[in-house]
Amino acid sequence: MIAPTHTAIDRVTGEVRRPGVAPATSIIVARPFEWRSPATIEPRRWLYPHHYIRRFVGATISPGGIGKSSLVTTEALALVTGRDLLGVFPTERCRVWLWQGEDPLEEMQRRIGAAMLHFGIDPSEVAGRLFVNSGRDDDLCIAEQDRNGVKIAAPVVEAVIATIRANAVDVVIVDPFVSTHRVVENDNPAIDRVTKTWARIADATDCAIELVHHSRKTGGAETTVEDGRGASALLATVRSARVLNVMTEDEAARAGVHNRFAHVRVDAGKSNLAPRSEAATWLRMVSVPLGNGPLGTDGDKVGVFEPWQWPNPFDGLAVSDLEKVQAAVMVGRWRKDSQAKDWVGHAIADALGIDLADKAARSRVKLLQRTWTTNGALVEFAEKDEARKARTFVTSGSIEEGGAP
Repeated sequence: MIAPTHTAIDRVTGEVRRPGVAPATSIIVARPFEWRSPATIEPRRWLYPHHYIRRFVGATISPGGIGKSSLVTTEALALVTGRDLLGVFPTERCRVWLWQGEDPLEEMQRRIGAAMLHFGIDPSEVAGRLFVNSGRDDDLCIAEQDRNGVKIAAPVVEAVIATIRANAVDVVIVDPFVSTHRVVENDNPAIDRVTKTWARIADATDCAIELVHHSRKTGGAETTVEDGRGASALLATVRSARVLNVMTEDEAARAGVHNRFAHVRVDAGKSNLAPRSEAATWLRMVSVPLGNGPLGTDGDKVGVFEPWQWPNPFDGLAVSDLEKVQAAVMVGRWRKDSQAKDWVGHAIADALGIDLADKAARSRVKLLQRTWTTNGALVEFAEKDEARKARTFVTSGSIEEGGAP
């Protein structure tokens, strides 16, 4: 660690005091609001929209073994190089400090090296911009708890701030959060002190801080940001939180994916500074050989995330295919309900040569039906069936109404 600078830490409260700022007193003054035209306020400084942002803390939450560390490692490389590695363009090239509390430095070299090989990143692109520490070599505990309560390790906080400033670090990634404190994980006031100390560090150094956190066991249920292990104070303090989940069996069947465990969905569970996106981000883990085996053989293989897109049901289709579907639908009487024997999906599948016995193919046909109904290529209408029961039937619409694939 670089030696501490003149940054002051209140040894009672643990709060960061920047140079020139008077220490807090017991007197609280209500500050009158001063109008400032919104057009003159500096825009939020996103470094990696919409997660990493200067002067704020973010969190990544998931069960163990899904790929949290792989994700933030690749994002660190994206931030350092300014490249769109996972579908997001950094707003600027950054200097990133990655602190890994569990793995040795050699394992970090494997993980970073694999990602650089996979994305074709030259070492010169990261030289002087990426800083990596292992908790096995450099302890980073900013708070402890005993019978007298929580004590912020002021010298450690001071040293962290000094290191960030001395190296002009823009982003600090702490993986995992639990390794940076020795307080009771389920103690809300204690975790609040710890996370707010990280927030004060972010504010004092004008950098973005990312806390990687484990989730509690959910018994097989999907993990949400509320499932972060321990106290909820962590989620309350961060301004952007996201969660990782492995692709479900149903999603894998619909997407035609054979190894669902290699596909991970990233959802924004909390985003106080940007509109929450309804569309999840999908990633796929690929195995990258390091070439460190005997005589240059594959040797170690390391998992690296890359972007993955949900299959587009219209891939490979042309307007002529829609015309075939419309001609098939015009022959016969077809129902909207996919459970019906005379479901319109049978006509669609026959026209396109799709096997409905395959679950992914059946899902594709449903999406085609829904899309073509929305844009008018197929038209629904109500009518009674042979048993005089009201049903919804489907007939052909018009390509001119937007039905082209």
